[in-house]
Amino acid sequence: MLLINHEPLPNTGLTYLAFRISFQETLERIILARQMGLPADGFGYLTEVPFLQSVPPHVQLDLLADTWSKHWSAENFDAGLIDESVIYAVCETAARIAEEEPTIVPHSIFTGPQQIKVAVDEFLPGEFRNLHRRLANEGDFLLISQFEDIPPDEAEDLKLQYRLDPSRIDEMFDVLGRWSVAPNFVKRLDGLVTEHELVRASFVIGEALQANAKRVT
Repeated sequence: MLLINHEPLPNTGLTYLAFRISFQETLERIILARQMGLPADGFGYLTEVPFLQSVPPHVQLDLLADTWSKHWSAENFDAGLIDESVIYAVCETAARIAEEEPTIVPHSIFTGPQQIKVAVDEFLPGEFRNLHRRLANEGDFLLISQFEDIPPDEAEDLKLQYRLDPSRIDEMFDVLGRWSVAPNFVKRLDGLVTEHELVRASFVIGEALQANAKRVT
């Protein structure tokens, strides 16, 4: 399980649904961008976190898979800022979709690998948002973007003022330079997507990596 300040991320149908909706939404946007000949960037669930808006969508899916696998595991994992960012982003994304495109929610429920009972009503967006609001994190991942456009000395002073741990911040910067996904991408989605969806996601991710390789060369 995933621990946020020693408290577990609730293992509920609501948590599962937030991750699942965000995964499907981002994957479908990658497919749509490719079909329309548009750049596969500037979108995805993780754009809810300002500092991580430039992370490629296929890398966003890899980060989602990593955080989900920790949550789904029988072992305990202490959440880093990336994990906290992913949780916040999937909850906000799911809340937005429940408000703007509510028909997507039942589809995500009925087609998924888990049988859950979640009421799809006007209260659902608030329930998604309350899921991350009730967690014992301090939202440090939302503060980091403030340090991008200020001199290093001033940034260090602000980090001390906000008591931000440099070792936790480093992983946020590391993610900005990632283009690839981990080899065990598929395995880490166990419990979140079906076998058919795994095959489809693997194909889409593979094509995204090839497209990015061509752009770089």
